[in-house]
Amino acid sequence: QVQLVESGGGLVQAGGSLRLSCAASGRTFSTYTMGWFRQAPGKEREFVAAIPSSGSSTYYADFVKDRFTISRDNAKNTVYLQMNSLKFEDTALYYCAVKIFSGTYNDLRTYDYWGQGTQVTVSS
Repeated sequence: QVQLVESGGGLVQAGGSLRLSCAASGRTFSTYTMGWFRQAPGKEREFVAAIPSSGSSTYYADFVKDRFTISRDNAKNTVYLQMNSLKFEDTALYYCAVKIFSGTYNDLRTYDYWGQGTQVTVSS
C-alpha cells in the first residue's frame, strides 16, 4: 500500500507560478514511476507529466511543455511539479499517482495509487 499526499496548490494570477509537492509513503519510492494528472470541473482526468524511477527522463503533455517541470527527490520520497506561466485553463484539481508496473506513462489506467489532489486555481 502506498499513500500519497499532495500540497502546494492555491490561487494564483495568470502568468504566475506554483510548485506542487507529493509525499509518498513506503520504502520503495525510488522504484516507482510517478505521474501528475489533473481534472477540471466537467472534464475527464488528464495526464500532465511523468518521471520514471531513475529520474533520467521526463514526459509531458503537449499543453504543458516548456511551462511545467516534473522532478523527484528519492531521498525525501517526494515528487514535484513546478508550474510556470500559468494560464486560466490550468485551473484544475491536480493529482499525483504511482505506477508500479509497466504501461504507457500517459494512461491513467496504468497507475496503481492516487493522492486526494490539490486544487490549483488561476485567475485571469
